[in-house]
Amino acid sequence: MTMEAIVLAGGKAERLGDAAGGLPKSLVPVGGRPLLAWQIGRLRRVGVERVIVSCLGGQEHEFESRLDDLGVEVVCAGEPERLGRGGGIRFAAQSRRRTGDVLAMNGDELVDADFAALLERHRSTGAAATITVAQPPSQFGQVDLTDDDVVTGFHEVSRVPYWVNCGIYVLSPEALERFPEKGDHESTAFPELAAEGRLRAFRHMGLWLTVNTAKELRRADEYVSAHPGWLE
Repeated sequence: MTMEAIVLAGGKAERLGDAAGGLPKSLVPVGGRPLLAWQIGRLRRVGVERVIVSCLGGQEHEFESRLDDLGVEVVCAGEPERLGRGGGIRFAAQSRRRTGDVLAMNGDELVDADFAALLERHRSTGAAATITVAQPPSQFGQVDLTDDDVVTGFHEVSRVPYWVNCGIYVLSPEALERFPEKGDHESTAFPELAAEGRLRAFRHMGLWLTVNTAKELRRADEYVSAHPGWLE
């Protein structure tokens, strides 16, 4: 049975400016190939044969033509209007050919999440949805203070001391049914499932590179250039 994934790719690349070259953010070149191609390649490695790309209506041909040589079937679900992340996933899910669990994720990041282990964790717990969480690198050092505000020292913090959602999920049909038709699932479906004890987490300790600015784009390009075997 064909395994499917849904990828959110509606980002407009506004903060990338001229570095985007007028392309949707998920198609901006990184290491000589579209940013989204790297994640699709990793999905193929775990048996995903069909990827549904949630994009803006009118961009379907551009995505399909630039992602047509990756060894998987790529189909686009063009949104008639901006539906938000939760709405985009729900809308794209209408293009599925099967009804079981589905992987869903952002298409504008480089993440070396272990998709196979994520799927295994989800299936072993019986959760309605499993979210991948990470501790991103900290941008700031820590200042140590006493209760009366005497500074006692400084030290670097390599990662933030809490877990954040890095936008990679396994969703059951039940979870998809709870996603809003328009809006964000993190303020609707996920809090509901968490309150019921039906939401689980998968801890990711590896690479997570967001690509929102020209600086982050350069960092992503430098990473894949320095790690030519990252995909293979």
